[in-house]
Amino acid sequence: MKIGIPRETLKGETRVAIVPSMVPELKKSGFDVVGERGAGRAASFDDAEYENAGAQLVGGLDELVQQADLLAKVQPPTPEELARIPEGKTVIGFLAPTTDAARVEALLARKLTAFSMELIPRITRAQSMDALSSMATVAGYKAVLLSTRYLGKFYPLLMTAAGTVPPANVLVLGAGVAGLQAIATARRLGARVEAFDVRPAVKEQIESLGARFVEMELEAGAETKGGYAKEMTEDFIRREHEAIGSRLPKTDVVISTAQVFGKKAPLLVTADMVRLMRRGSVLIDLAAEQGGNCALTRAGEVVDENGVTIYGPINLPATMPVHASQMYSRNLVNLVKHLYQAQDRALDFTDEITKSACVCHNGEIVSEVVKSIFADVGTA
Repeated sequence: MKIGIPRETLKGETRVAIVPSMVPELKKSGFDVVGERGAGRAASFDDAEYENAGAQLVGGLDELVQQADLLAKVQPPTPEELARIPEGKTVIGFLAPTTDAARVEALLARKLTAFSMELIPRITRAQSMDALSSMATVAGYKAVLLSTRYLGKFYPLLMTAAGTVPPANVLVLGAGVAGLQAIATARRLGARVEAFDVRPAVKEQIESLGARFVEMELEAGAETKGGYAKEMTEDFIRREHEAIGSRLPKTDVVISTAQVFGKKAPLLVTADMVRLMRRGSVLIDLAAEQGGNCALTRAGEVVDENGVTIYGPINLPATMPVHASQMYSRNLVNLVKHLYQAQDRALDFTDEITKSACVCHNGEIVSEVVKSIFADVGTA
């Protein structure tokens, strides 16, 4: 079986799906690797590194898709790319299958087998394949660094000849992987950190990182079986806004990370709540691409609202392509080895990981999640 590494074409995408160091591991497991020339250049991996690792390189996508049985992607293939992939091939990557019906239809029409990294189940034996968590780690870290660009203050406590400089006050909304990494990074920089989450179970994790948990009356069952936050009732949202709003007048930086899988991000900071924030404070909204946790967020733009800087960055992992690619590559290779572990490379759709992550196969939708969202697509 031959695995192909195409060059990512989406504007701003610098990651590569498989880094050179993973090529020998794939070959040891019986896979051949072919890459498109320049595929890793934006992530600082030269063609020579791939060749030295044992990969064959070809000049363009058309030649690559003819040779490869499986295409390893980061971003979803564009409509133009999909049209060039022969029927029956396999694609693995971030495919956004719960939000892009047109792409699901195109995958079905071409009878491609597609595995989505977003659909990896959150179970113990799939942790090494969990690319969402890996990329959230990158985003949570980088979000804090981005905030320092716009904040006109130091993060740590400083004792200087000119007097004492108090530490910055940081509020993290959402304590998933990105939120916990943001907490840890802000603490390493010396900030005082508070964090809020609708799931009571994360209080201990927040406090273990040296942050304070923002208390409010929490509802039971705020977390899905898969480990994601659920949508809340209107009354809960009102109390949630009150709890968050009470912290904003004393906060220098808000890092917002709350998302609900497959749905628009919850609104945690209204326009009126932004007006509670001090001039010079900063809000970094990591949910910008899903609609934003702040009412004033504009994806990819910096907004100044009465002296408060609101920034909704897009695709933060692509701003750290070396380590983001290394982490994603490890996740993807682990998935490939799991999917095709049988001697004949046959897929086992009785396996929870295989079935959950598979968007479609042989012209039919496989994922129950995708079926439930697009019940009228294809043969679902």
